[in-house]
Amino acid sequence: MKNLIFFCFPLIIYAAISCKEDNSTAENNTPDIGNDAVAEIVSVSFTGEENKYSFNVGVKSPDTGCNQYADWWEIISPEGELLYRRILGHSHVNEQPFVRSGGPVTITKDQIVYIRAHMNTSGYSDKVFKGSPENGFQKSTLDKTFASPLATQQPLPSGCAF
Repeated sequence: MKNLIFFCFPLIIYAAISCKEDNSTAENNTPDIGNDAVAEIVSVSFTGEENKYSFNVGVKSPDTGCNQYADWWEIISPEGELLYRRILGHSHVNEQPFVRSGGPVTITKDQIVYIRAHMNTSGYSDKVFKGSPENGFQKSTLDKTFASPLATQQPLPSGCAF
């Protein structure tokens, strides 16, 4: 019995030390899910003619799956009117940045618009593209809260495939 206690005592001490209170969170080891995880527009190209433009929009987003992904990009007027929305039906975890096309977009050649992305977890980013078909599109910034009620306007995603 004495030998058993002699051999088991170090194991008991080790177990007691290993079970000390740990106040760290798993958050340090998980992807950024929340308000800091934003999708941004990284490229814009277009084809077509007035009131029938097709856009190819590049989006960079910290997708982790359906729990966090860029769920659409949209074209809005400087007044905050939704002109076009391209729903993204799934996450793009292994495809970053990615380009998706959309249209037809009914704008004139000289009409100034913003193109921005939306994240299902954090909403809009302030990194957008601004311009017109006539003069091209350039990187710009737009307050994240600009026209924020559009986030509840149809069309909206009906789910996430993967």
